[in-house]
Amino acid sequence: MLSLAYTILEPATMLAILSAVAVFATIITVAMPVLQRDELSSRMKTAALERDKIRARERARLAAEQKNNTRGSLKQDTSGFMHDLVERLNLRKALADENTFSNLKMAGYRKQSHIYVFLFFRLVLPFIMFLAALFYIFVVIDMQRPVMVKLTISLFVAYAGFYAPNLFVKNQISKRQLSIRRAWPDALDLLLICVESGMSLEAAFKKVAMEIGVQSPPLAEELVLTNAELSYLQERRAAFENLAQRTGLDGVKAVSMALIQAERYGTPIAHALRVLAQENRDMRMSEAEKKAAALPPKLTVPMIIFFLPVLFAVIMGPAMIQIFTRTNL
Repeated sequence: MLSLAYTILEPATMLAILSAVAVFATIITVAMPVLQRDELSSRMKTAALERDKIRARERARLAAEQKNNTRGSLKQDTSGFMHDLVERLNLRKALADENTFSNLKMAGYRKQSHIYVFLFFRLVLPFIMFLAALFYIFVVIDMQRPVMVKLTISLFVAYAGFYAPNLFVKNQISKRQLSIRRAWPDALDLLLICVESGMSLEAAFKKVAMEIGVQSPPLAEELVLTNAELSYLQERRAAFENLAQRTGLDGVKAVSMALIQAERYGTPIAHALRVLAQENRDMRMSEAEKKAAALPPKLTVPMIIFFLPVLFAVIMGPAMIQIFTRTNL
């Protein structure tokens, strides 16, 4: 082990490893746009399936109301090992709440089975991470520490595994919100053009979803679902409120409130959309300016660590070589 460590820590070996890592990162960076899959078609297909589910659910609810004269609730039948385990241990009451369901919707996981998958991994991952940490600490690296220290480290790893699904969902929410936030002003401009040209709101949402899908597939998916809910829900207000809840963005909430007021009072929505589009565009520009202003402080540490040593080496290198040469002479 010591000879392997000394071999790895040699300058030539470290230089070769860093060069290989740099070459690999460069290849991945260049090949990533080429290897990236086009998820627009799959997302649009998922949205269409969701629309069919909404249609079937509403028809079944209406049929139940006509038969029983009551508001019957429909429950999707989800089968599988994860569903059985979660229901047997009653994890929905122990680990899930309203925020959990809303976060999964904002992350793009709307099916009933997604909550069971999420809770299943919250249950299983701590044990998997704990066993992996034990194997790595006791077998792979053979850490020379007391047993209690090793067990404590393994417990911390298991604790991290318990919250790993939450971090994954939050990461997905951040990605979707960033994509929607960047494309939302352009979508409002397209929606304004469609509305002013005489199209209905449902047709405008459908047209904007088709056009904005290249720029932001999550936004296109949300607009398609909103169009489906506008067609099949009893109250159009619920469709706009669901759009705001699924995205969790202030700009989308403001537009949803404007559309709700326009539906309630019969006011024209063209002027409101124009104002809101300009406000969202200004917000996007202010965020870009904020990131640009925060860039110099962030570059200070990388410049000190990476640029200054090289600069000193280039400037002081010839002088130090001449000094050593004269000293040896």
